[in-house]
Amino acid sequence: MTPTLVREHLAHAGSAPPRVNPRKRARDWSEIQERMLLPLHETVHERLDVGPGTRLLGLACGTGLALLLAAAKGASVTGVDSRPEHLDLARERLDPDGPLDARLVQADSPAAAADADTPPYTLVTAYETVGAPDDSEDLGDTLAAALPLAARGAAVVLAGWGPPERCATSTVLRIAAKLAEPLRGARTWRPARRDDLEEVARRAGLRPDGSGRVACPFGYADTDSAVRGLVSTGLFDAAIAATDRKQVGKELTESLHPYRRPDGTVWMPNVFRYLIARVP
Repeated sequence: MTPTLVREHLAHAGSAPPRVNPRKRARDWSEIQERMLLPLHETVHERLDVGPGTRLLGLACGTGLALLLAAAKGASVTGVDSRPEHLDLARERLDPDGPLDARLVQADSPAAAADADTPPYTLVTAYETVGAPDDSEDLGDTLAAALPLAARGAAVVLAGWGPPERCATSTVLRIAAKLAEPLRGARTWRPARRDDLEEVARRAGLRPDGSGRVACPFGYADTDSAVRGLVSTGLFDAAIAATDRKQVGKELTESLHPYRRPDGTVWMPNVFRYLIARVP
């Protein structure tokens, strides 16, 4: 997603299933999947005029692409994530001891990103996309811990999948839900609802202040890269636990067939939605 995605958005809430290699998956996310959200990050940064003077707090920052883009514009960025394998890759990108104003914090709660001497953040981003049954509740808890660190009127950006009919990847992600059925109650993908992001903002006490949609096509060099990238999102964890990595790969490969081009590349048009809300 989302996740968003497309995100590694499911993995941060708990330990990975035993059939998933967290470090390999983090590398696949960083090298293959994360760039699919580049149009989303760039659109949000342009709309909010991210640059010098921006103090950005990135929640579940993953391997740090969005932070890197903001820091390159002159923003002061802090990323929080509980996954050491993701932060290791983020450090490679951001080099906290280098010229960029960047800080990375490994923690379960964003409260660890500030102390009494830390100025309030002017922008909080939650690019982890809402796409599983309990994502909204998890994100609400994270926001509750983050908002006291933000300045009054600060922007909070939430992101999620667009309408299923506008997201070709929705047909592929249904495989995740189907294969995970034996594990009743397992965390897996679900289609986006129109007011998902507004509901999260409302529960957090935020004031909506605009929204938008961004085309984020998923393009891969070949089917193997597509499978690796999609698995890296965490949206197939329950399916892997219910079956195995080989079965998930086989089903995914078959579902990707309609999106294969004659040259072997894979192309899936998608639309993502973002909501800008304000801290009261």
